[in-house]
Amino acid sequence: MPRTVAVGLDGSYESLAAAEWAAREAVMYGIPLRVVYAGEQQPHDYVPFAGHPVPPPGVDRSARLLTETKARLAHRHSGVRVSAEQIAGPPVPVLAAVAGEAELLVLGSRGLGMVAGVLLGSVALAVVARAERPVVLVRAEEEGGQERRTEAFDGAGDTTPYRDVVLGLDLRAPDGRVLEFAFDAASRRATGLRVVHGGEAAADDVEQRLADVLGPWQDKYPGIEVTAEAVIGDAGTHLVDASRAASLVVVGRRGREGSLGPHIGPVAHAVLQHALAPVAVVAHD
Repeated sequence: MPRTVAVGLDGSYESLAAAEWAAREAVMYGIPLRVVYAGEQQPHDYVPFAGHPVPPPGVDRSARLLTETKARLAHRHSGVRVSAEQIAGPPVPVLAAVAGEAELLVLGSRGLGMVAGVLLGSVALAVVARAERPVVLVRAEEEGGQERRTEAFDGAGDTTPYRDVVLGLDLRAPDGRVLEFAFDAASRRATGLRVVHGGEAAADDVEQRLADVLGPWQDKYPGIEVTAEAVIGDAGTHLVDASRAASLVVVGRRGREGSLGPHIGPVAHAVLQHALAPVAVVAHD
């Protein structure tokens, strides 16, 4: 199957924001965008692209949602080839399978930190815990404005530079897939990479270890300005703070299942709950 950026759609504001984000990402990758509606339940209320009223109950609103969204994305992102389809079946396994066929899967997120029930019952969290390919969660308010350095806008030109990409790095088991995703994301955005490593205490050799891990990737991506910092305490808290000035936060997730089934780990869990920027979760061994 050709490489695509895939996005899960359900008609919610969060999923529509995710679709916009995914379209921009498809432009960066130079590959098609695949819009997927999983399952057979009726979608959330949504605002059609053409401004017409939402069809009344009994009409196949999911088909209308896909048609309207495809038209909107094709109009706003003319350089991207967009496909849209509905796939029958439970959303979690459907979207996990779609993720396995894509360069990355993008899903909408409500922040996941409002109440425990929302977090534990979230389709997005369940997909993140199972997907073998990177999954990006996007909040409704992150449709685009928060990703760029708006404070640097001077009125000259149509775009402003992206904010830095932030990477949560585990020096105990650094994984090349997580590192490459973060460096590649920064390269595509022509921005810097801020690397955050957290620990219980500052190790004497942590700066050298950071240099040893990051050095080969800096050689591969020489145009990226990299800043690395070792912080004391919970890495998730520091990554959430860093997300306030980030275009994207990248964290890893171990692919092994725990005793209670697939899980995403405490750092990724905390970042997905509270980060203000889109969050990319990259599975690794």
